[in-house]
Amino acid sequence: MNDGKARRVAIIGGSRIPFCRSHTGYARCSNQELMTAALRGLVDKYQLVGKQLGDVALGAVLKHSRDFNLARESVLDSGLAPETPAVDLQRACGTGLEGAILVANKIALGQIECGIGGGTDTTSDPPVVFGDAFRRIAMASYRGRSLGARLKPWLGLRPGHLKPAFPDTGEPRTRLSMGQSTEVTAKQWGITREAQDALALASHQRATAAWDEGFYADLVVPFQGVTEDNNIRRDTSLERLAKLKPAFDRSARGTLTAGNSSPLTDGAACVLLASEDWAQANGLEPLAWLTHAKVAAIDFVEKETLLMAPAYAVSEMLKDAGLGLQDFDFYEIHEAFAAQALATMAAWESADFCREKLGRDTPLGAIDRSRLNVKGGSVAIGHPFAATGGRIVASLAKILADNGGGRGLISICTAGGMGVTAILEAPRR
Repeated sequence: MNDGKARRVAIIGGSRIPFCRSHTGYARCSNQELMTAALRGLVDKYQLVGKQLGDVALGAVLKHSRDFNLARESVLDSGLAPETPAVDLQRACGTGLEGAILVANKIALGQIECGIGGGTDTTSDPPVVFGDAFRRIAMASYRGRSLGARLKPWLGLRPGHLKPAFPDTGEPRTRLSMGQSTEVTAKQWGITREAQDALALASHQRATAAWDEGFYADLVVPFQGVTEDNNIRRDTSLERLAKLKPAFDRSARGTLTAGNSSPLTDGAACVLLASEDWAQANGLEPLAWLTHAKVAAIDFVEKETLLMAPAYAVSEMLKDAGLGLQDFDFYEIHEAFAAQALATMAAWESADFCREKLGRDTPLGAIDRSRLNVKGGSVAIGHPFAATGGRIVASLAKILADNGGGRGLISICTAGGMGVTAILEAPRR
């Protein structure tokens, strides 16, 4: 599909709305409204009103049937030219990063010159439906050829048929929620409650400092009267975190709490990517370059626990890039749960895991924790499933630019036992 050399892919920048705990600031907003707001922020920021882009790849994990064309509808309301195409995609919590990768690959292959990747999610406006029994009655009525045939199925309607079916993010094959699965991981890897709380505290402290120093001022656009991520706890402490009860394993052995887990969150984020030529022609300076990406999946039913796939994806990506785990200035490891991030790092340090699971002669080793999630992570900022990847790409690109260059690693775990990872680089100035 490309007879020449792959082109470099520039990350121009990103935009998102403040992330809100579910059922708070955006309680009455739809995915389309959230996504459109983030897109408009990007369009205004880079003066894209009326411009036609090559493609826009967006998605949501929890989505109404009315949102079958969510990306395209959001684009039509964004200020971009109506001729800008868009595609819906979904790879669970990795959706936003996957959208950026899809657009980047098209740019690298010369199929398009520029595009947007990102995503949105709200658990305040979930697709609540009736169960299968009600649906069968409704469809039987729909198929009726006469008034009597359309009315007859409803004679079988019972009160129990009206019980709503709420969306469930638990794994169908294990019947475990992400939190329950991560409790298993924490016990397997010996991840203590104290270590989880310490990482959670650092997440809140760094997010607070980032907001106070103005880091997010040009990355976040106000929406619905909200101007700042509202899950950040400025006054939290290890003492306060230690008082919280376990949320998933409620026995004395439980270690995951509401304080060291990412909350249900509403939000949207997106990032603008382009070829070098397009950026130059439009007078836009790239913040960084998206140079490598990798996805992986694991057998989380028989061989591994649910959220460990990034440990594998990063290992393979490093082989592709010819890099070591320590060859990075910054690390963005998605904090679905503090325990998950800690277990992933422990796996990279384990000689047995790296030899037996990753096929490496030596461990990948430890990372410098002072370089981890330096502007806050998902525990503090929140995690609107499909939006997190866009948030991380935009933030890391800006971090690298503000640093005068360098290299950053992204690692995101997802439902279904998958991991999505990427490398961003910026030339040192």
